Parts: sequence; structure tokens; C-alpha cells
Amino acid sequence: MGEVEEGTQQENGRLMLVDGLAEKGPKSLTSSSGQQVSNGFTTSTPQSPREGPGTAASSGGTASGPGGGTGSSVPLGGLRTLVVQQTSLERPRETWSKKMDFLLSVIGYAVDLGNVWRFPYICYQNGGGAFLLPYLLMAVFGGVPLFYMELALGQFHRSGCISIWKHICPIFKGIGFAICIIALYIAFYYNTIMAWALYYLLSSFRPTLPWSTCSNSWNTVNCNLYMSTDHNVSWSNSSTSPAEEFYTRQVLQVHLSPGLHQLGSVSWQLALCLLFIFTIVYFSIWKGVKTSGKVVWVTATFPYLVLLVLLIRGATLPGAWRGVVFYLKPDWQKLLSTTVWIDAAAQIFFSLGPGFGVLLAFASYNPFHNNCYKDALVTSSVNCLTSFLSGFVIFTVLGYMAEMRHQDVDAVAKDAGPSLLFIIYAEAIANMPAATFFSIIFFLMIIMLGLDSTFAGLEGVITAMLDEFPQTLVKRREWFVFGLVCVCYLGALSTLTYGGAFVVKLFEEYATGPAVITVVLLEVIAVSWFYGTNRFCNDIEEMLGFYPGCFWRVCWVAICPCFLLFIIISFLAFPPEVRLFNYHYPPWTTVLGYCIGVSSFICVPAYMVYHLLNAKGTFKQVHFSNVNCCWFTQLSMIVN
Repeated sequence: MGEVEEGTQQENGRLMLVDGLAEKGPKSLTSSSGQQVSNGFTTSTPQSPREGPGTAASSGGTASGPGGGTGSSVPLGGLRTLVVQQTSLERPRETWSKKMDFLLSVIGYAVDLGNVWRFPYICYQNGGGAFLLPYLLMAVFGGVPLFYMELALGQFHRSGCISIWKHICPIFKGIGFAICIIALYIAFYYNTIMAWALYYLLSSFRPTLPWSTCSNSWNTVNCNLYMSTDHNVSWSNSSTSPAEEFYTRQVLQVHLSPGLHQLGSVSWQLALCLLFIFTIVYFSIWKGVKTSGKVVWVTATFPYLVLLVLLIRGATLPGAWRGVVFYLKPDWQKLLSTTVWIDAAAQIFFSLGPGFGVLLAFASYNPFHNNCYKDALVTSSVNCLTSFLSGFVIFTVLGYMAEMRHQDVDAVAKDAGPSLLFIIYAEAIANMPAATFFSIIFFLMIIMLGLDSTFAGLEGVITAMLDEFPQTLVKRREWFVFGLVCVCYLGALSTLTYGGAFVVKLFEEYATGPAVITVVLLEVIAVSWFYGTNRFCNDIEEMLGFYPGCFWRVCWVAICPCFLLFIIISFLAFPPEVRLFNYHYPPWTTVLGYCIGVSSFICVPAYMVYHLLNAKGTFKQVHFSNVNCCWFTQLSMIVN
């Protein structure tokens, strides 16, 4: 190649071999095929099949270097001087210490509390084993393609959910801000459930579990034990179990609040529990994925150990197989109901969790040539299998409860949501041998499942804000994370009141679900129809060395938007009837819930208007500079 002149400079992380004069390199790389890559990565590595390991430019040309720089061979006095420059003066981006850190973080995010209580309940409610058919179809054609798309976007552009839009279509940047607001709303109520679990965990360190007797200060005259060993108990419609009274009267104290119009005081016990939860969260994520990637080795793996222990214990209980048969017995007639398909679509979407900015953030810390395609298939499969396994863990115990009470399984399994865990399952544990041990590991598992999702949700917000405002926040990450955690704690105070359970239910039903589905619909349309499926697939080929098949292209262009639109329309056509315990939510609470949901989604049109009013240049140049606007071209490309 010629002789290299001496003289090396080190400036702000740049390494330059110079001959008297160095110029700043371009902000984007130029690959040997002439394509620009805007993410700061070189594309000329042996991992890309279109470029050999010995790619180099002739005299006067350019070639990409493996260190993220450009090398130019310039004739000078009969010699050639090789100038090596880093393409950016920005601080090098943090990366995962190990591949398993990333995989466990994604699995921990996708496998959350909903896998334990929501999937088993929806499965038995919608035809048992027959429900697995629509569930798998929705996963294959809707959930997994969205999961794969977000991992690929985050890994290629190396940006969070806000700044990534400058690479795709700047006018849609409001989607990123909407995602961050939704993530905050989730943090306001989701961590409260962990605070309840922590209260149960601390109460479990007793010889006799407090929700197993009716002799406590919070019990009423209606409290009755009604297991098979209690032959003298007469059960009536007004009777309550000790587990139910412990949950409603001691933990939630919901009897002290008449409803959302009068929430009451903050429970200081729950406030301390939540403070402890957020303390763990802060010290797990304050340094970035280097620390959170280590924590998930415990929080993401421990729940599987507990699920295995509980499954073995549940399978040995009398009546366990009654619950398993009830869980899996197929009712094929229910597949004719639209509700079953709606529930399957909603369950797989919220289980895999695209659209919350988490997958974008996690993937942005991956090496450029990481096989995100394989990661998407592995992690989504683990998530679905975990949901299925959780059903056996829950229903073996419900079958045991039905056997002990001399009732049908459907009478025992009538409660969904947290009540299934904190009342029914807690009562079953209290009546097992070694109840204290099983109670401790069960509620510790609930906390671990919740922590993983909280780490991920807040990391999505942190990555987005640090990428958008790097000059201000990158060097102050610890303080920014501290401020974010404080905001989440203060926002959660309303869920710690006597009527806090009503607030949790309101947020869960209205504030996040419809908004995030609408945001993801816009995201898919922006990527597939504006940025262009062909361009997106070219990006994937640059990373992975292969072009996505026709199945994935059809899903991104047509099936996924229809999948999301189906969920939105069904939600609007069949709004949920919200009730909790004996409280029916009045109409004004529905309006309040929709207003909270719209408050996040409004960021999308608001930013569009702001962008249109403040940008300079022609409309197409400024707002759609990265856009492939010929939609007819898109339709022809997906079949090629």
C-alpha cells in the first residue's frame, strides 16, 4: 500500500495518521458499494457477504475501515499517506458486556406479571386448548414480526425511540415522545403491584400466614374458612375468605375509600414498600446496561426456578389434574366468536411488548452485526412458552382449591388480574404443607418478574432522552435517572391511597393500552410505507448479510397494520366494562381514562404541526427526506 508517514495525533478519541495536515472526516460512512450508512458503523467487514475482507480503495478513492473510520490514499511527493479518521467525535456508545445480558434483559422484559395471571385466565375463558390456535396465529403474523422489526431498527440506527426518527421520517418524531409518556404512566401503577407483593413477602415470615385465619384485627364477622377440613363452617353469599379480607382490608384498605371520587389517605406501609422497590430499580439501572445486564442474571432466571418448583408441587396436590383438564380442554365452538380472536391479538401484543421503546433501546447497545433475527425468534418463543407453562402452575393449584372446596374449577377461577394471585393463589399456598416457604418464593418471584419489566421500561425512556439530549444528559446520567425515579414515585402516590387499586385498574384499562397500540400502528406505517420496506430490508442485509424473506415483508407492509387496526377497532366497538370488587366505574371515569390515554397520543399530531411550522426548505426535502413516497413501488417490492 505504500509507506505511511509518521505523526500520530490523539484528540477527543480520534486517532489520525497524518502528513502535516488532517481534516475532519465525514459524519457518515461510505461503503465499498457506494451506500451511505448513517449510524456510525462500518459496513465493510467479513460478516457482510457483499464485501470481502480485503476491500480497499485504489489511489484517490475511499475505503471503510473496521474501526469506524475512513482511510484515503493520497499521492504526496511520490509517497502515499494513509489518513485514518474516526467518523464522529461523539462519545462511544455503551454496549452489552455479554450477549446473554441482552437476551436475559429482553426475556425479562417480555415475561412479566401478565404471563402469570392474564394468559391462563384468558386461555381457559376462550376455549382452553382451542385458544392456542388463534394465539399462535396472532403471534406468527402479528407479534413476532413487530418484535423483529423493533430489534432491527434499534440495532441498525443505534438510537432510542425519539432520536431514531431523524433517520426514518422526522415528522413522526412525536411517536417517540408519546412512547416516553406512556412508559411513565406504566411506571405510575405497575410498580405498585410489586409493592403489594413485597407487603405479602414481608408478612410471610411468620409461622402462620396472616391470611390463613380469621382471628386478626382486620377480619370481619363474615370471614369464614371453607376448606374441606372445616366441616362446621356454613358458607353464604355474604361470606368472605381470610385471604380476600387480608388483601382488601389490610393490604389495600379499599374499604376506606368509596371510589375514585374520594381516594383517601396514602398507606404509609405501601409507601415504604414502593420506596424500597424504586431504590432497587435505581441502583440497578443508574449506570446503564453494564449494571442492569448483570442484575437480570438473577431477576430473569429466578422466576423460572420458582415456576418449576411450584409446578412440581402443584402437580402433586390432590385435584391438580382437574385444573389441568379445565385449562386445556378445547372448546372449538368458541373459535367462532370474535372476542376470542380479539383477546388473542391483545394478549400476544402486550405480552411481547413492541411499541414501548424498550426493544429499540436494548437493541441499540448491540454490536452492528449481531443476529437480531435469531434473537427475535428465540426470545419471543421463550415468552410464549413461559405463558403456557404459567397456566399449568396456576391451574394445578386451582384444581386443588376446587377439590378442597368441593366446587367446580370455574367457580374458583372466576377472578382475573391481581386477585388471582393475591387472593386465590395466596389462599391455596396457605393451606399447603410448608406454606411459609412456598409463600416466600412465590411472592419473591412476583417481585422479580415486575423488576425486569420496570428496568426495561425506564431504560427505554432513559436511552431516548440521552440520545436526544446527549450534551446535557450523558455526563449526568446518574442524576437524570434519580430524577426520573423520583417522578415515577411521586406519580405513583395516588395508587398507594386507600382507593389506589381503583386508580391502578383505571390506568391499566384506559391510559396505556389503546394509546400504545395506536402509536405502534403509526410506527409500522412510518417504517413500512414512508421509510420504505425495501430500504428497511437493505438495512437488515447490511447488518445480517441476508435479505428478509417475502413473509416478513408482507407482514410489515400489510398484515401487521391490519393486526393492530383490528385490535383498535375491536376496543372501540367493545369497550371493556370496568369494575373492581363491588365498585362499578361511573361514566365520568371512562372519560377520564380516555383523556389520560389521549394525553400521550396527542404528542404525535402536536409534533407534526410544530415540525411543519418551524422547519425550513421545501415540504418534501424537510419532512420526508428519508421517505420512499411511491406507495405503488412498495407493493411491487414486497413480492420481488
